[in-house]
Amino acid sequence: MKEQIRIFFTALMFYSRIPCPKWVDHSEEYLNKATRFFPLIGWIVGAFSLFFLCMFLLIDEVAVGIVFSMIASVWITGAFHEDGFADVCDGFGGGWTKAKILEIMKDSRVGAYGLIGMVLLLLLKFLLLYRLLENQSSWLLIAAIIISGHSLSRFIAATMIFTHDYAREDAKSKVKPVSKNVSWVELTFAAFFGLLPLALFQDYKILLVVVPMYISKWLLGRYYQKWIEGYTGDCLGATQQVTEVVFYLSLVVLWKFI
Repeated sequence: MKEQIRIFFTALMFYSRIPCPKWVDHSEEYLNKATRFFPLIGWIVGAFSLFFLCMFLLIDEVAVGIVFSMIASVWITGAFHEDGFADVCDGFGGGWTKAKILEIMKDSRVGAYGLIGMVLLLLLKFLLLYRLLENQSSWLLIAAIIISGHSLSRFIAATMIFTHDYAREDAKSKVKPVSKNVSWVELTFAAFFGLLPLALFQDYKILLVVVPMYISKWLLGRYYQKWIEGYTGDCLGATQQVTEVVFYLSLVVLWKFI
């Protein structure tokens, strides 16, 4: 149990800004094991975002609530995944070789591709959430949408660690802390925490959203493999952001046609 607590706090330290005990260190061994709790961090981020959303829903300000919930998720994670998405946009948009793509992605500056990509991504996320929540009266479904979006997208991102190789081993490079291997045990734990919030929907058809999310991850994985022969921490962040948006889009389509 003590080891599991340490693994959880390792995940919390790496994937959020929430203060952790001083005895939690930057052990690569525990970071690899911490992948099992990556979707559980999504529960925390989702619940934090949900709190701000609900405050404004109580006064019937859906749009304002969505914006504040997005700000809350960015703040509590330190824009960890959004930064990864921007770096991927810059790297793959401006680089034409593996070396150049990796060099651009480790640059702390944000370029035109990254800026445009982030604006469009956040705008799409806002519009999809607004479409899902504008006439939603069930607090349970609202919680299900927000928490599942964060947890399930993190699980899908975690599967990339299991199916692909890490693309960069240069310890001197500016890279995000990232797990480089995942066992079946870690993946099973991650699947449990990632899929469990879907039970809040109380509808088995909701499992269909996993299909487009995984297809999106598979397509991204092929693209990463083609250009840089694997993934980086930025790639995982981008995958989480993209599949979160795909989750909301899938819900819109699912509720409209099924």
